[in-house]
Amino acid sequence: MDCIFCKIINKEIPANIVYEDEHVLAFLDITQGTKGHTLVIPKEHSKNILETKDELLTHVFQATKTIAKAIKKAFNPIGLNIINNTDKPLQSVFHFHVHIIPRYEDDGVIIKTNNNHGKHSNEELSATAKQIAEQI
Repeated sequence: MDCIFCKIINKEIPANIVYEDEHVLAFLDITQGTKGHTLVIPKEHSKNILETKDELLTHVFQATKTIAKAIKKAFNPIGLNIINNTDKPLQSVFHFHVHIIPRYEDDGVIIKTNNNHGKHSNEELSATAKQIAEQI
């Protein structure tokens, strides 16, 4: 398999590891969007959150919480973004992973969605909710 994260798990390429257990590995993101930007991944390969086994998701998110607390203690950021990108347009490594991005005053990071509040009628919102609920 030609997955860079699997190569990190197998210690074929180096990484700055901050946490490891039987199921999870966490290491500094090489881009360091902000100081302490960390990736949390399952050791078992899966493409994205939709394909990851539920028990692995539990391990990944428990580790994410532990690491997020450690980042808060280590660097005292004003907050954290915890992000997962699934498929296009933003997922660049197709091995499920969670970003923990510490936030600091004037850090230059922009994470934004459109604010469409008031642009959709209650009927439209109800229809959208129904479409999702029908697929669960």
